Amino acid sequence: MSLLDKKVLKGIGLMLLGMSTVPFLDIFAKLLSEDYSVMQVTWTRFFFHACWLIPIVLWQKLDWKRLPENPRLQFMRGLMLTLATLSFFAAIKSNPIPNALTLLFISPLVVAVLSPRMLGEKFDLFIGSGVIVGFIGVIVVLQPTGDEFNPSLLLAVVSGVCYALYIIFTKKLSFRAPPVLTLFYSAAVGLLIMMPLALMSWTAPDMRGILLGSAMGFFAAASHFMIIKAFEFASASELSPFNYFEIVGAITLSYIVFGYVPNLQAIIGLLVIIGSGLFVSWRVMKNNDGQSDDKEKLIEPL
Repeated sequence: MSLLDKKVLKGIGLMLLGMSTVPFLDIFAKLLSEDYSVMQVTWTRFFFHACWLIPIVLWQKLDWKRLPENPRLQFMRGLMLTLATLSFFAAIKSNPIPNALTLLFISPLVVAVLSPRMLGEKFDLFIGSGVIVGFIGVIVVLQPTGDEFNPSLLLAVVSGVCYALYIIFTKKLSFRAPPVLTLFYSAAVGLLIMMPLALMSWTAPDMRGILLGSAMGFFAAASHFMIIKAFEFASASELSPFNYFEIVGAITLSYIVFGYVPNLQAIIGLLVIIGSGLFVSWRVMKNNDGQSDDKEKLIEPL
């Protein structure tokens, strides 16, 4: 990659903008969870996400009623994204968003462990070492022997595993449908799965709840759309290091809205996980050089 390549720089700019937008989604989800169940908040996220996508689908004149290619894998992909979102929202209900997000970043490590069996990708000693270092970072963030340990933070680890499976199912699919339409399918699966769970704990939303939910869906759709556009100008290998920029916005917004300041142990764990994740991602891409990056274009943030 050349830094003078204006096309690549445009892709990086879109990725940074998208990743800067994602934390707003989490902030609104945490605010909503103060008054509504996590199941209802998760359903609301997918509902308004779909609502904001519909105008784009209609504008691009896409056939959204058509059955998606390989519906079983599409459903599993949507299921894993839904479970990852549900677990993550449950984790941030009683924990700081940056801490939960840091644990979500274990997904590249989990992908590296599962990929040899599920995708036939290579796994070597270097990747294994990176994974071990990454999970040491998880222990540092969790602080299991400290007074501040909250068992609900383990839900963020569950979210990271589900998100890793979502990435794997994404890679297994050969996408021929337009990206926006595939995002719509993901939202539809989330709606169907979460509907009965949301109804069991339903609270009639007031105007504040509706506005927060609408804003949450808007930032979900907007961030995902910008990330999709980023891949039109740069490859996955060029953009992957910027995925972690999300944590900057998460820490900043968490401080502004909730007054949260991460402690030294959380920062050290974050750096260890990000460093190991970058190394493992680089090593995996090097080992599997030549495989298409197209299948990574629809890997969405939560």
